[in-house]
Amino acid sequence: MSRIYVTGLGPGAKEQMSIRARNVLEHCPVIIGYTVYIDLIREQFPEKQYLSTPMRKEADRCRMAFEEAEKGKDVAMVCSGDAGIYGMAGLICEIGKDYPQVEIEIVPGITAASGGAALLGAPLMHDFAVISLSDLLTPWETIEKRLRAAAEADFVICLYNPSSRKRSDYLEKACEMILGSRNPETVCGIARNIGRDGESCQILTLEQLKDTQVDMFSTVFIGNSKTMELNGRMVTPRGYKDV
Repeated sequence: MSRIYVTGLGPGAKEQMSIRARNVLEHCPVIIGYTVYIDLIREQFPEKQYLSTPMRKEADRCRMAFEEAEKGKDVAMVCSGDAGIYGMAGLICEIGKDYPQVEIEIVPGITAASGGAALLGAPLMHDFAVISLSDLLTPWETIEKRLRAAAEADFVICLYNPSSRKRSDYLEKACEMILGSRNPETVCGIARNIGRDGESCQILTLEQLKDTQVDMFSTVFIGNSKTMELNGRMVTPRGYKDV
């Protein structure tokens, strides 16, 4: 029976891809994904058959994967980060109900939250919430509720998709909401181009973050009331009493 492997590539650098993910890509004759993610791996696996679709064609991409699997081929459906965190795993499982003869296996990877946290230091050492600011699939009213609730509960907040050309002010709006229950001096961080050319990070205050430009290749971390900057690192203490 053929199988679809929904595979997280990690942040982008080949050394941050898991051994299991690499083994899957070596095994599968067909690799399918969003154009940008295909470009990350094409040189490493040049002999493969590549199929891709642009953004907002995710459902078409999934059906394409099942159609190839129905031909008896094992297929790798790739996405950045972790396949089960804002990746393709959920949609593949949903569409898979129409293809019961095709097996599905989820292959995890390093996501932007963990990759960006490592770049900044240790901001996620206590309870945290991950929220996407993209309103393509989630109404802004729902995103706003989640931001306010996470801020009031003193979670460290990791923001995915913080800005784009059409959403250039979304991070500013998010910061203004969070400032309703957080100190303006709250320690924050930005990780850019994680695992790719141009990788960088920046530590700043919540007040400064509000006026900072970011893009879709940025991941934003907003600390909780205990988060601090230590020797150039963003650190949220776990709370050990003997430190």
